[in-house]
Amino acid sequence: MRFFNTAGPVGCRRHYCLPPLQRLDLEELEMLIAQQKYFVLHAPRQTGKTSCLLALQQHVNAGSEYVCLYVNVEGAQAAREDVHAGIYSILAKIDYRYRYAFDDTHLQAHWHRIFEQNGPYTALTEVLSFLCLHVQKPMVLLLDEIDALVGDTLVAVLRQLREGYDQRPAHFPQSIILCGVRDVRDYRIRASSGKEIITGGSAFNVKAESLRLGDSIRSDVEALLAQHTEETGQEIIPEARSCIWHMSKTWGLSPPKTRWTSPALSTKRSSTGN
Repeated sequence: MRFFNTAGPVGCRRHYCLPPLQRLDLEELEMLIAQQKYFVLHAPRQTGKTSCLLALQQHVNAGSEYVCLYVNVEGAQAAREDVHAGIYSILAKIDYRYRYAFDDTHLQAHWHRIFEQNGPYTALTEVLSFLCLHVQKPMVLLLDEIDALVGDTLVAVLRQLREGYDQRPAHFPQSIILCGVRDVRDYRIRASSGKEIITGGSAFNVKAESLRLGDSIRSDVEALLAQHTEETGQEIIPEARSCIWHMSKTWGLSPPKTRWTSPALSTKRSSTGN
């Protein structure tokens, strides 16, 4: 029996769930990818960002045009401003995700050597270039929890992604999506050495769009409760449904006026994945 999930990404076979891709303007995303854009997807915590990224990875890889790789870089937060340790952690996560997503150990055999030869300030660029040449298809890279990185480690990642921008799509990812709680322009990066504040936008000025994932709307909650009723036969009275919606707003999930917002996009109302 499926159940309501509030811990981590949702899976529609195991959880009451509205398809995560319904939360995205998929046509707009596909156009940005085709145009080789780098962009940001941000939203508050527990709003379904990771669920959407994993569903997007599956959707893109179901086609034959691109190779799409999801990587969560949150583990590198523990390195703080130790750039050597932070980049090493991220490269290990790229290898881990690629190896198990595509059953391919080619990167595993080479990324340590690339890191040792190039050092932490170039290795990320080199590894992504190496991987793009290996897969022989344009790559779409989804970097989740990017704003969990701290200080110089975050600067090193953003600058290396920008460094390879002019080499796409043959030698660098065609499209990169940075996903986190904040927009990249709101990253306040303060290096421990000089205490100088570097805004995320200046460290990653190749960003084309900033897309925000909206919170749940009442029809989403009603649809999820309807799934429960259909599968269990348990009726939920209108007063209880209203109470559930009221409590969700009280806990900080008050819905915005639009579900999908971007300076270049029209408003769109769709369904939640969490």
